[in-house]
Amino acid sequence: MSVSSPASAPRRPTPTDAFPTGTSQTQSETEQILLQHVPNDNAKPGLAKQSHMQFLVRNIVQGFPARYTSQDASQPWLLFWTIQAFSALQVALDPGNKQRIIDKIMAAQHPDGGFGGGPGQAAHLLPTYASVCALAIVGRSGPGGGWDQIDRKKMYEFFMSVKQPDGSFLVAHHAEVDVRGVYCLLVTATLLDLMTPELVKGTASFIVSCQTYEGGFSSASQPYYAATPSPSPSLSPPSSPSSSDTNATANAKHARRLLEQPRPPLGEAHGGYTFCALAGWVLLLPFRGHETEEVEEPKMNVDNLLRWLVMMQGTEIELGGFKGRTNKLVDGCYAWWCGGAFALLEALGVSGATGATPPEPPSGEEGDWDDEDDTLFNRKALQEYILYAGQHPSGGLRDKPPK
Repeated sequence: MSVSSPASAPRRPTPTDAFPTGTSQTQSETEQILLQHVPNDNAKPGLAKQSHMQFLVRNIVQGFPARYTSQDASQPWLLFWTIQAFSALQVALDPGNKQRIIDKIMAAQHPDGGFGGGPGQAAHLLPTYASVCALAIVGRSGPGGGWDQIDRKKMYEFFMSVKQPDGSFLVAHHAEVDVRGVYCLLVTATLLDLMTPELVKGTASFIVSCQTYEGGFSSASQPYYAATPSPSPSLSPPSSPSSSDTNATANAKHARRLLEQPRPPLGEAHGGYTFCALAGWVLLLPFRGHETEEVEEPKMNVDNLLRWLVMMQGTEIELGGFKGRTNKLVDGCYAWWCGGAFALLEALGVSGATGATPPEPPSGEEGDWDDEDDTLFNRKALQEYILYAGQHPSGGLRDKPPK
């Protein structure tokens, strides 16, 4: 998809039929709002670094506004997003603010492993990821530095306690399975050097089972187990309560034989789930091949995934932003979730995913490619969406105007 300069050509609206719906009307309204934010003088947009930095400073020095009270269970995320943005802007935090962040995060470490959304809250994979990633930026070794105070032994025990027979993970005890939680666990385990074949057994198969017919990934899949138990090894008759417990455990283990098919995905393809599934798949590459011989090597349909990702980029009138699901509105956050997936595809050997390696001409044909852009998505258009529609006048970035 090529994007013309703002004043060089009209931007055609999305085609509609004679049966308007709430969805089509919202789409049309959004397109008109987006057009109002495109300058007519061909002025090149720029990232308002100073405004964004002031927005971040206000939050970290003065504290977040009262409307953030609803995000009480996401305190590590708010800190991580803030300091990650400082890092992207190449702004260094002073030692005092770094220590405040370290102390705040360490107060959320759960005594049984992992981190909660705040002090005294239950351990959860998502704030655990945010906490460890934040410490990777501002933490340090030694007393009070946060990094050495992470209880890695209990962290691993927490991870194993939420692991499920199909290779997935609950995001917290008595909570749901979500591929975003799997991604958070894998990143955290990688940063803390906790990755083991035991921890990730079956996880690649679970990730693949979340891929939908469209090519993207949903949040989870439905595991199915065989109606009859798999053959059990000969067990000695129980002679004591302890041996009886051992036999019962062994029988239960063999009774829960997971079927590779059917394992239907739960829900539709989604940009956030897709990035997490793909990133998790990449993190698991060093551990592939450790499955037993009876289990078929899981395979991801990369072609379908690539097609779906490409189709998620908006048209010219949508300023080239990404949407997170089919027939949904463009949204600034998917610049990361969908746009970031192309770099992961390049790590899997898909040429042209980011433009770093131009494709070779087709075999048997002479000459070079004459495409305007040799990447698989329009990077310039995505930049324009972020700069035109994503930047808030008072600093910070948004979904789209007037959010």
